[in-house]
Amino acid sequence: MKAPALFVSHGAPTLALEPGLLGPKLRQLGEQLSGLTAVAVVSAHWQTPGVQVMRTLEPETIHDFGGFPPALYRLQYPAPGAPALAADTAALLTASGFDVSFDDGRGLDHGVWVPMLYLLPAARIPVFQVSLPFAFDAENALKLGRALQPLRQKGVLVMGSGSLTHNLREIGQTDPNNTRYALEFTAWIRRHVQARELSALTDYRRRAPHAERAHPTEEHFLPLLVAVGASGDDDAVDVIEGGMTYGVLSMESYVFGRPD
Repeated sequence: MKAPALFVSHGAPTLALEPGLLGPKLRQLGEQLSGLTAVAVVSAHWQTPGVQVMRTLEPETIHDFGGFPPALYRLQYPAPGAPALAADTAALLTASGFDVSFDDGRGLDHGVWVPMLYLLPAARIPVFQVSLPFAFDAENALKLGRALQPLRQKGVLVMGSGSLTHNLREIGQTDPNNTRYALEFTAWIRRHVQARELSALTDYRRRAPHAERAHPTEEHFLPLLVAVGASGDDDAVDVIEGGMTYGVLSMESYVFGRPD
């Protein structure tokens, strides 16, 4: 089975308690996925000086946030790790020119387990992470995704987890005059993802409307480029419309090569 590539806007941790539009659609997608051997995730919430691959055998559920409802801290996602596939992944990355190291104790951050609670709620499929280096830009993220693309032939779902817009300073805005920018940025990204215009996407900082407002920092956008890089020219692109959370957090997500 050739597994798909996926970009998920995980939004705030409260998605785990408030599924909104996205949760049911992730659950529906998960029900279409059969024969997966593992899930490899690049999350905005694991940044490191260089590329690291998680080799933990039994990763814990990391509650890497504060000030949220107590129920969130009781949630667990006890998926097994995938040390052998992690080693294969490191070899692919090394062959693509990345300097790679392992982390043998890393758990799953909320950029992983929050969407996975909907996508694969049984937590039986092995899950491991690949870090997002601090110094990465859009071109490097695309290159990382391309290096991970062969994993899909082994039945590994390659997932980038971030947020299509991520300006936390503007959470709670309700005035359409203040929130229209997020919709305009989302529409621009959707158009260029569907057309597979990679040069525009890697130059989004200069070419997309309101790019710096939508992403004051880049770590929540770059996982999209990882997923795009892990996709192929022949992969159909399906848009998962997730709506807008807290006024300005676009939950739009994309599946590349969705199973029939």
